[in-house]
Amino acid sequence: MEHLASLIKQRNALDREIAQALGRPALPGHFGEFVAARIFNIALHESAAHKGSDGYFADGRLAGKTVNIKYYPKREGVLDMNRDNHPEFYLALTGPKSAAASSRGGHRPWVIERVYLFDTAALLGQISVKIGTATSVRQNLWDAAEIYPYNASYFPLNEAQHASLKLFSAETVG
Repeated sequence: MEHLASLIKQRNALDREIAQALGRPALPGHFGEFVAARIFNIALHESAAHKGSDGYFADGRLAGKTVNIKYYPKREGVLDMNRDNHPEFYLALTGPKSAAASSRGGHRPWVIERVYLFDTAALLGQISVKIGTATSVRQNLWDAAEIYPYNASYFPLNEAQHASLKLFSAETVG
């Protein structure tokens, strides 16, 4: 118990520093929104509780389009989708692909290995399951939406974006 308490003390100190950098609590979702906003020039809504989207793309081909940002330390084939208020896009930053399984004995480091950009209207037309938390998305749809580490012709990333995302790869921070 003493060792665990000591580890928690260290973690709390790190979480305070991370929260200071993020401007919000040190939670995976806030981390993903912060990173995505800076790398993809997304203007975040003032409130983290805004219905349907986290913000909108501030420039480029998608300027003005709404986006909901998701961060998953592991990519388990599910996407948390809003049933009623759909953004125009979902941007998912994920760690390594993993089968949904028990978390017992596991570890979920905050890493980014892949990034996916889903056009919501197209996605809704291709899934046949109930929309909501942990909406199951078929592998071929994840493959089609991938924009990092491999460049997608429909949304190519520049060198700075690649370099910024690589900062959070498993080989760098994992």
